[in-house]
Amino acid sequence: MGVVYGDIGTSPLYVMKAIVDGNGGLAHVSETFILGAVSLVFWTLTLLTTIKYVMIALNADNHGEGGIFSLFTLVRKNSRYLLYPAMLGGATLLADGILTPAVTVTTAVEGLRGIPSFYDMFGDSQQIIVIITVIIIFSLFMVQRLGTKKVGTAFGPIMFGWFTFIGLIGLSNFMGNLSVIRALNPYYAVHLLFSEENKLGILILGSVFLATTGAEALYSDLGHAGRKNIRVSWPYIKVCLVLNYFGQAAWIIRVKDLPEYQNIDMLNPFFRMMPQSLTVVGVIFATVAAIIASQSLISGSYTLASEAIKLRLLPRMKIIYPTDQKGQLYIPAINNMLMVGCLAIVFGFQTSARMEAAYGLAITITMLMTTILLLVYLLQEGTPKPLAYLIFIFFATIESIFFVSSASKFMHGGYVALGIALVIFLIMLIWHRGNMITEATSKRISLYDYKEQLGDLRNDTDWPQLQTNLVFLTSKIKGHLISREIMYSILDKSPKRAKVYWFVNVFVTDEPYTKEYYVDMMDTDYIVNVQLRLGFKMPQEVNVYLRQIVHDLMNEGKLPKQPQKYSITPGRETGDFSFVLIREELSRVTELNWIDTLVMQAKLGIKSRAVDPAKWYGLEYSDVITEYVPLVIQPKKNKVTLRQVQVEEFDEDDDE
Repeated sequence: MGVVYGDIGTSPLYVMKAIVDGNGGLAHVSETFILGAVSLVFWTLTLLTTIKYVMIALNADNHGEGGIFSLFTLVRKNSRYLLYPAMLGGATLLADGILTPAVTVTTAVEGLRGIPSFYDMFGDSQQIIVIITVIIIFSLFMVQRLGTKKVGTAFGPIMFGWFTFIGLIGLSNFMGNLSVIRALNPYYAVHLLFSEENKLGILILGSVFLATTGAEALYSDLGHAGRKNIRVSWPYIKVCLVLNYFGQAAWIIRVKDLPEYQNIDMLNPFFRMMPQSLTVVGVIFATVAAIIASQSLISGSYTLASEAIKLRLLPRMKIIYPTDQKGQLYIPAINNMLMVGCLAIVFGFQTSARMEAAYGLAITITMLMTTILLLVYLLQEGTPKPLAYLIFIFFATIESIFFVSSASKFMHGGYVALGIALVIFLIMLIWHRGNMITEATSKRISLYDYKEQLGDLRNDTDWPQLQTNLVFLTSKIKGHLISREIMYSILDKSPKRAKVYWFVNVFVTDEPYTKEYYVDMMDTDYIVNVQLRLGFKMPQEVNVYLRQIVHDLMNEGKLPKQPQKYSITPGRETGDFSFVLIREELSRVTELNWIDTLVMQAKLGIKSRAVDPAKWYGLEYSDVITEYVPLVIQPKKNKVTLRQVQVEEFDEDDDE
């Protein structure tokens, strides 16, 4: 309950408020309108959240993991074009997450206006609301680096208390007007969409959709909670949500004609329907729930980015594991992006009403992309084609209608989320296309073909010895095959003489504390091909691990001793190390067309601003050589040939 339902659990804070405000306020709604509105909310929760996600999507797990990237991993073998809906869905989900903390926390803090002592002191001033919201959001992002293991254990009980609280508050109001139960009849929902009383028409669905924005997050958190736990707990969650929505509907019907309520600016039925004695408790509870919802979404954003990195859709970013739990990770770059975005939203939009106008547009795209991938998954799993396509058409139609209705939010702030999503999508697109170009143009060569040259170079005294151990760190190693750029660096750019050449690849496992390595010396005592297998919790301090490997190889007699004449360590038998990091630069001599050239320039530009490889591998205080090599060194097909002429053929005026 603390991890999965935070987002959807705070939706009652603003859904009915947004619907009523969108129709002009309390003075412009009738009982039929309210019944239709709450009926739309109920059936949206039922169709999208319960049926699509809880009943269908949760079956599509990748070794227990959920979310759009996990779903893509399951179906990507069917078509390479499925990558694009996955990228678009991931980008919009990440972008829409910037709005969620801003909306939920601001709405919760605005509940302070219902407390008489607060209102007497500050009145309708929104500035104090903004200041409190900014302090909460800033503090929330600042504590991410510490991890949430300890406070996370309290999330479940707190959110259980929250759902029970909103359910009971809703029930107490619902009991005053049991006729609201009529909203279970979908007739009221359909009637409202075509009613003249509904001033927004189908666009009202843009506000109704806010009730189910947490459904995609529910699927993404499958790996944290498990399918069974989600399905067992969802009925209780839904009952509490529905009771609260019905309670708000009953309260609105009761007070809609009272002038003292019609004149309240930014009236929120969620807080106003509470007994005044519980308002303070309600505001505090709502704020804590909003913080937990935001925390769940922030953690989900880290997981989403981590999955994108593993799928090679985003550049490598620094990942920190503050606790022993795999799900607990922290990505500073993502944290900073979310924090700046959230604070900018709060300062720019000021009120929750304006934020709600921009909220939900991007997530409709995510849901549509998930529906596309679900169709492929259902067909892949043997679901009868008529049934699979019926499910697809049904949900795609509903979500398309929601998208059209939410599109009206574009000029009211929806462009912010879509703009951020577009930037993220372009980064993914550039990174993916750049990787494809690299794979197509780069050549892997066998170390065996250069074993003799490396042996000759290490013994060639015409070249000064650069270092005892020269270590090349790269991901472009597969068995004895390495990227051509590495050998180009050793032999062509500037011959690098060393006693031992190391080629090291670091592979991160799914276990937290794996510490393994595999060595292939290729029947030599001067070539060491190493694969380091490190758990996701293990620091990637390559220099420390290599010194152990050196001692192991020396003890096994596979590597000669490396005694040092000058050293502060008596009897030192391990030589010095230099680490070579290859930085690729796009060569001007290339077969790439102008579009792919721009893509590669953009990819290398993004890569240069990503995490420093020296810091990634824990080499800040080691001897590191950064080597720049051309990424693509094949000659152009239309090679330009110069014609040799005699000196007397030159014009004297052209000597410059």
